[in-house]
Amino acid sequence: MKRDIYSKILDWKQSPRRKPLIIKGARQVGKTFILTQFGEKEYEKVAYFNFETTPSLNAFFDQSLDPNHIITSLSFQIGFDILPEKHLIIFDEIQNSNNALNALKYFNEQANEYHIACAGSMLGLQLNKPKSFPVGKVNFLDLYPMSFNEFIRAIGKGKLKEFIDSINSISPIPKPIHEELIRLLRIYYFIGGMPEAVNEYQSTNRFDNIRTIHQEILRSYEIDFTKHSKVTDIPKIKQVWESIPDHLSKENKKFIFSAIHPSARAREYENAIQWLSIVGLIHKSHQISTPKYPLSAYTKKSNFKVFMHDIGLLGTLTKLPTRVVLEGDKLFMDFKGAFIENYVAQQLITHFKVDLHYWTSDGKAEVDFILPWDDILPLEAKAGINTRSKSLKTYNEKYSPKFTLRTTLRNLRKDGQIINIPLYALSQLENLLS
Repeated sequence: MKRDIYSKILDWKQSPRRKPLIIKGARQVGKTFILTQFGEKEYEKVAYFNFETTPSLNAFFDQSLDPNHIITSLSFQIGFDILPEKHLIIFDEIQNSNNALNALKYFNEQANEYHIACAGSMLGLQLNKPKSFPVGKVNFLDLYPMSFNEFIRAIGKGKLKEFIDSINSISPIPKPIHEELIRLLRIYYFIGGMPEAVNEYQSTNRFDNIRTIHQEILRSYEIDFTKHSKVTDIPKIKQVWESIPDHLSKENKKFIFSAIHPSARAREYENAIQWLSIVGLIHKSHQISTPKYPLSAYTKKSNFKVFMHDIGLLGTLTKLPTRVVLEGDKLFMDFKGAFIENYVAQQLITHFKVDLHYWTSDGKAEVDFILPWDDILPLEAKAGINTRSKSLKTYNEKYSPKFTLRTTLRNLRKDGQIINIPLYALSQLENLLS
């Protein structure tokens, strides 16, 4: 069962094998906020240092990587003595200092009594990784945009989150709760899981400024395109990024390079897709021909779908009107299937960190997700309550899986071997199957 990021950081603090911690993730997913909040609640003081806004901090690591020397310098900088175990040291934007990254190795080996937690973008850590990066000397945690469960807790619906977390048997959800969760799910489709957008809705209970916040985040990503990538890759990264809604709106949602430009070739855009994947802005789902272990042996590397890391940003990039997303009317129908698949992909990544795969059969049938758990299971995602699926039937006849999974707006139920999981309860998949 998935545990939230705060609980995982608490486990880190209490672990006898604790190493310096690095929380990594896409920009603006809340890395700094969660560390600062944790430090203020769990420690007497927080010693916060930002290597992006205060470049002069690098000087403390230039001449010596001795932990005691560094602690003395940092204590002078912040104005109080940094104490082991009682104070949390936060290194923010640590990817901007190779020497600070290297120093983590020596803190782990020589001064592990100091609690150090770092925040860094996946892009920066990848690009700025020094030759002596402290492999094996740090703990990593990945942070994603808020899942639906985390979203409803953040907007004051903690009891409903607790209810979802308690689902462990296949029986219908009481109708009033089921309907309320569907209402909140539509709101989540629009707002997504970026902390700034969620906080705006929590504070105002209005949708007026959400798209403005999304647009600012998207602009900041485009600045990163120009700031951190090769000059020759910049236009290609931007083309791939802006084409995601177009690809998802197609019937099979497969990423087709010629859709970007008639003469585009895969090899010309591989770096751009890899860049977006490393930075955490996209999730790739690969096609498999046969659902057997290991899935990687049956993966068609050239066939894949691309999903965005946040459903709210996808809606803004797609320019779907607010009313269309919230009400799900006919104008939403053409893109709804893709929208829901993106939502499911985001929840699966956040809750279970699975590699995404889908299955097709001679172009006649397609199952949206293949889950490589104890038994390889097919998962079909539907936007509404229509549960008819020729693809699932084809898959079942061919492979006879132990269970067939479907996620829709229908209530929790089991029809023969088909388990219908409401879209809002995807976090409970493992519990329900066990």
